[in-house]
Amino acid sequence: MDKILEGLVSSDHSVPVKRAIIKKVVEAAEKGVTEEQCQALFTLTTRLILVGEDAFQKQVGFQVLEAYARYHRPEFERYFSKDFVLSLLQQGYSQLDHKDPAIIDYIHCCLRLLISCPSVLEIFSVVQVEVLRMVCERPDPALCARLSTMLSDFVQCIPRDKSGVLFCQQLVRTISYFHCFASQERELREYVGQVTKVSTLLQNIWKSDPTTLLPSLQEVFAIISSIDPSFDPSIALASLVQHIPVQMITVLIKSLTTDQNVKDANMTKALCRMIDWLSWPLAQHVDTWVIALLKGLAAVQKFTILIDVTLLKIELVFSRLWYPIVRQGALTVLSHMLLSFQHSPEAFHLVVPHVVHLVQSLRTDGLPTSKAFLLQFTELIHCMMYQYSGFPDLYDHIVEAIKDLPKPGEEKIKLVLNQSAWTSQSNSFASGHLKEAGKSETGKTGLVNLGNTCYMNSIIQTLFMATDFRRHVLSLHLNGSNMLMKKLQLLFAFLAHTQRAAYAPRNFLEASRPPWFNMGSQQDCSEYLRFLLDRLHEEEKTLQVLESAQPKVSSHIERNGKDPTCQSSPEDTGESSLTGGETMHEPDKRTLIERLFGGKLITSIRCMQCNSISEKGEPFTDLSLAFCPSATAQHRPEGPSEEAKGLCQGSVNGGSENPDPGSVKAPANSVHVVPVTNEPPLSVPDLVNYFLAPEILDEENAYFCEKCISLQRAERSLKVVSAPEYLILTLLRFSYDAKCHVRRKILDNVTIPSLMRLPVQAPSTSTQCSSSTSSPLQVDSPESSENLAKKLKPSQKDEEEGEEQQINRGGDIPVQSVPYVLCSVVMHSGVSSESGHYYSYGRNISGADGTQHPASCFTLKEDLGNSQAESNPSTCSSLSVLPEQGDPLPNSGQEARDWLLFNDSRVTFTSFQSVQNITNRFPKDTAYVLMYRKQEVPGQNINGGPKENGMRVI
Repeated sequence: MDKILEGLVSSDHSVPVKRAIIKKVVEAAEKGVTEEQCQALFTLTTRLILVGEDAFQKQVGFQVLEAYARYHRPEFERYFSKDFVLSLLQQGYSQLDHKDPAIIDYIHCCLRLLISCPSVLEIFSVVQVEVLRMVCERPDPALCARLSTMLSDFVQCIPRDKSGVLFCQQLVRTISYFHCFASQERELREYVGQVTKVSTLLQNIWKSDPTTLLPSLQEVFAIISSIDPSFDPSIALASLVQHIPVQMITVLIKSLTTDQNVKDANMTKALCRMIDWLSWPLAQHVDTWVIALLKGLAAVQKFTILIDVTLLKIELVFSRLWYPIVRQGALTVLSHMLLSFQHSPEAFHLVVPHVVHLVQSLRTDGLPTSKAFLLQFTELIHCMMYQYSGFPDLYDHIVEAIKDLPKPGEEKIKLVLNQSAWTSQSNSFASGHLKEAGKSETGKTGLVNLGNTCYMNSIIQTLFMATDFRRHVLSLHLNGSNMLMKKLQLLFAFLAHTQRAAYAPRNFLEASRPPWFNMGSQQDCSEYLRFLLDRLHEEEKTLQVLESAQPKVSSHIERNGKDPTCQSSPEDTGESSLTGGETMHEPDKRTLIERLFGGKLITSIRCMQCNSISEKGEPFTDLSLAFCPSATAQHRPEGPSEEAKGLCQGSVNGGSENPDPGSVKAPANSVHVVPVTNEPPLSVPDLVNYFLAPEILDEENAYFCEKCISLQRAERSLKVVSAPEYLILTLLRFSYDAKCHVRRKILDNVTIPSLMRLPVQAPSTSTQCSSSTSSPLQVDSPESSENLAKKLKPSQKDEEEGEEQQINRGGDIPVQSVPYVLCSVVMHSGVSSESGHYYSYGRNISGADGTQHPASCFTLKEDLGNSQAESNPSTCSSLSVLPEQGDPLPNSGQEARDWLLFNDSRVTFTSFQSVQNITNRFPKDTAYVLMYRKQEVPGQNINGGPKENGMRVI
């Protein structure tokens, strides 16, 4: 019979003939044969199964073996003994290695044939020992999968007790050595199937013996937390996560995060590798475990780990969104990482470049789940852009790509942002871990946000871009390191010459922070600017007093920037364009702040009973411009309505990319929503004109006239009599409704002209002006954040009466329209007056006319729509610039590089068009502080003296 079988296998018969002969051989097994014949047949079939040349030979071997084992059971028991099994598992068979999967298949088949025989128990004992040894030798995925299949069918072969715990741990470690180098889909599917079989075996063991679960998980963590650079565990470990009971997550994560023996480096590595598991196609609950570990680390304030891992892995998590099979879990992890990492936009900005491409792919891939996923994804993106405002150059293309998709409401956004932010537990973060990099292509250096310090950063960058101010500060000879001006000089020098991408101004923050500004809280940038300029002014005044008291001691601040012992050239000794009419023989005693930012206002009050006038002059460094009541009250009354009277305007706070935790819960009515109307938007000249417009003092605001010796109806007016070199305008965007007791931010869009004219009047010499003995009058200081905020427009009748009297009284008072060019804008991003973020636009200005081009290259002309302003020089108006032939057009490449966007550490090129359209594109981003540079007319000085044409800047 064995010769027939052997001849059958080696013959050239056709397959049908071979199958017919096999049938006869199998039928012959039912007849009586000797023990020697059985042994020979068993040996032959074993050889065919293990070392057969093709699949047909193996099939023949299995069929004959099964037939003879069924009908000749005692002979098969004696053949398939424990010694034979041991030799197969330790030595292999013939030329076949003992690690070949065919040996496991053969033993698996024989165990099925012997399952009812007593001798199988001895074989089980042998297999229990040998499989433990085999997994310690790190078998490949194919062999391990075959072994797992056999052990799943014959659980009696699985090691027990301590050996069982060790077996599970070693099997986990074996999985960590699984690596797939296949590139074909068939091979990849086969690899995934093999891993699934092994993980299923572990699941069955954990269910039958729960004591093996915890040691197995400890082994998993030991593997993934290894920092050995020569060992990179396989992602196949992710297949185990779906088999771990979810109810164990809390206990295990708490144990890991509180274990003092677990170092931060190991925890970081473990978390990174768990995030890598998101790429495993069949893994479930990986996102649950990753988020649980992130939350556990936040609970024990392991913020360094969270920052490092987020910045390192967030792009990988985002890349998983392209694959539908792992997309949902990846989005869950991405959302948690972004929503928890709220102290800096750095993590979000790493994925911003990929958003548009993913949106386009989700729109066109045709999958039924893509539409719902796209809505979830864009909601997250809207929340992030809301949180990290002030980056129009980054977000413009995203806004365009998702403009037709639903946008979540403000309350929904606030709710989402307030869910999982671990940064709310600590405000001690700077702007992430700033990457070591050189300056951007702009050549400018950013400023690191030191914790809600964007109010300072935006002002510093604004002052730094004030070219004349920067030049004078850098040219000063200063003694004394404790001087604020010295610290500002060092800061400007560092910004001008460092090659860093960003600088952390910690020393300047400590020196310049107002005492009432709490460290780490959001503050008003306008208030900070006013305090800073006042400090610098008072410091120089003090030094001037000391210098006059000790004339032999050289000044701490040399106004011309030269050593007093050195001989100066006429150009150096002569006053620059900033002196405002002073000569060499009469040195200007004004401080640097007065010369560059100082102007003068005259407040005039005329009693409408006796026509007596009281005037009071006061200096200013900025003008606080209130919105007219018609704008803030959402309607345009003809007279001062009761609703308008309840509105008081002021400043807004800001400090960082994220609002304070408490501010997120601000009520919805703190937002001022402006209805859509057909009326043109307000402009900066409109606000200036409203600031200078006459105000009627009546009723509770009636004026006490010394001449009438009673309260009288009066008219109060303001006029600028001395124009500053740098005109600072603050838009009072905070309004307080006294009736409703609600603080609101005014979100009105304000048109910002690049050029405008400011009406400047000569001081009145009227004999009706009150003397110093007249009754003192309390006038709101322009330096107060609420000055003129309560001013109401007079009624139409009062306006006509006031205009007539103004013409009669002031027809011969000379008024000049001083041209100004815009050089900086500080933006406030946020819908609340209590929180938000500041960033600024700055312009590279290097010419005498305040532009990058010679003064002769431009023709200044009033806008065609402002013919009335041209005939009335007492009105503030916009200007247009007409380039001469050959000059670059406004939209040229040169113009596009004139403007810079400063947002803390980030500095990029932008355009004036971006400045003008920012509120239209991002409604909560509004202009707050504007700085204009005076343009000088050759041979003329607005403030009453000869003026040099041109300036030297650095």
